[in-house]
Amino acid sequence: MGDEPVDDLPIEGQPIENLPVGETLAAVEATPPLVHHLTNDVTTSETANVTLHWGGLPVMADAPAEAGDMAAGADAVVINTGTASTTDVDAMVDAGRRANEAGVPVVLDPVGYGATPHRVESVGRLLDAVAFDAIKGNAGEVRGLAGEEATVRGVESVGEPDAGLPDAARALAAETGAVVVASGPTDVVADGERAYEVSAGHERMGSFVGSGCMLASTLGTFAAVVGEGAEPPSSTTEAALAACVAYGVAGEHAAERDPAGPASYRTAFMDAVAALASERPALDAASRIEEV
Repeated sequence: MGDEPVDDLPIEGQPIENLPVGETLAAVEATPPLVHHLTNDVTTSETANVTLHWGGLPVMADAPAEAGDMAAGADAVVINTGTASTTDVDAMVDAGRRANEAGVPVVLDPVGYGATPHRVESVGRLLDAVAFDAIKGNAGEVRGLAGEEATVRGVESVGEPDAGLPDAARALAAETGAVVVASGPTDVVADGERAYEVSAGHERMGSFVGSGCMLASTLGTFAAVVGEGAEPPSSTTEAALAACVAYGVAGEHAAERDPAGPASYRTAFMDAVAALASERPALDAASRIEEV
């Protein structure tokens, strides 16, 4: 089931074919990866559940006394600054450093970066102290981190999300060494050399709080199995592309059920994630990805 594996991403100008979404889901099921979250208080349940439904094992150990120990024994760490106090950031720095020492992939979700000086300072501390494998943000957060002008109100990006976003994501990836995922109606995935647009998802995915945080958890779950055995994914970029495609397709499948409202759509979305993870249908991922 799923797509045929590939060894590497294509050279510049060639299309992506046979992105191994199904194989990545199979690797998650076979592991299953322990994904440690230091996340925001608003979406703890959503991020834990989406990790579980993809086949991972979520843990939310944010106490400073144990955050680092848990990170060192995890398969991936997801750090989300949405409601981070100074003490929380201390624990995040410790967890990120311990994960780096143990070779555990770390994902950063810099929620609301640029909205307040505290958030800017907190994310700056993390970027100075921790080597991140992936950074996931909305258009405003990614632009701001790349040094561009961006408007963020609360935790939401305001303004035109598309123009020049791939360049900003690519620049941020080059600066940090992380794979950058800029989420939006069309997701952008970039490393230091290439950027891709991923066309998957449904507008109703923005109708409930937490969908962006859940994408970061999906990314962490998929990144946890990079290089595990002979099966894909073979790189964090490949894992990020597979995560964006799978996450978006789950959103489309949920919308097809025509739920009555936002709460029922959220439930349908969780059910669609679990169905994709267990059934692993073949997906025409190549038709949804374009190098830009």
